[in-house]
Amino acid sequence: MAATDSVITIDCPTEVLLELHLSGEELADLMKVTAAIELFRKGRLSSGLAARWAGQERMPFLFKAMEQGASLLDQGEDDFRRETSLM
Repeated sequence: MAATDSVITIDCPTEVLLELHLSGEELADLMKVTAAIELFRKGRLSSGLAARWAGQERMPFLFKAMEQGASLLDQGEDDFRRETSLM
């Protein structure tokens, strides 16, 4: 984690971790990836920034996001230019 990164804390009942069979760190990673995909899907983050936040390379992130319903080019011409300029 870089010195300028923010840390966000959330409450999570132990029962949730037990039910999911995840550690706190594993749940944090899952939530980070899920949030990055959702924010990309809604057009709030670029695929590059969302992928970096999720700790993934851009193309595998895009494939995972599209498996979960994200569309690469659903925001129009500006979205097309932004995304293709990063390829």
